[in-house]
Amino acid sequence: MNQDIDFILRDWEFKPGLAQARLVQAHDGRQVLQLRVDLGALQMETVGRPDGMRPHGHATYFDYLQEQARLSRRAGRSFTLSDEQCQDADREFLQYYHRRMCWLALRQYSRAIRDADHTLAFMDFVKRHAPDEEYLHAHEQYRAFVLFQRTQAAAALEVENNAPEKAITEVRAGLERLREFFAEYGREEEMEDDGMVRHLRHVEATLREQFQIDVTLEEQLQKAIAEEDYERAAQLRDKLRRRQ
Repeated sequence: MNQDIDFILRDWEFKPGLAQARLVQAHDGRQVLQLRVDLGALQMETVGRPDGMRPHGHATYFDYLQEQARLSRRAGRSFTLSDEQCQDADREFLQYYHRRMCWLALRQYSRAIRDADHTLAFMDFVKRHAPDEEYLHAHEQYRAFVLFQRTQAAAALEVENNAPEKAITEVRAGLERLREFFAEYGREEEMEDDGMVRHLRHVEATLREQFQIDVTLEEQLQKAIAEEDYERAAQLRDKLRRRQ
């Protein structure tokens, strides 16, 4: 049986700096996701854990760790990640990063959001149970990047759904989450100079200009609440419900 992948690499040229992904059909009929990298290609499952494994019988390693933390709490013990668990967690973080990049490249925005949410929830778990500050920082340094990609995907999905106001709301919600992140680590003054923040500001401005949106219904509602104009707020809530 021929086990080399020359035929894949020959017909799929690697292009540095570009996320090259594709959905293909496996021999058993299921869809799999492939990512071209400089030394070959990665193949991932489209649902569940990207490598198709079920760690300790669970859908993901994150699910397994959550169960271990629950068992520890029930036994009256605190839960801290061991060195081996840290290594296995890092493996899952990397797998979800690769698949998230693929979904974004393929404009599969809802799937990119799903994988970003998994990563962010896992980061929250690591924050609570990290063995030391070094391991915690090794993951927290990427939180802004994951938030940025999730915001991009959420806004793009709303544009695809012909809901530009919702896209603007998603961008503003993402910017608020980024503000909270920068503030938590005492870097709020750096936020507006960050390249990801500048890009999202540009996306918001472009959406407002392209779709001629000065103030969204959501922004009008927040203004009415701030001004204690509750009758106006109720009317705006009804409009939002009808639109949804």
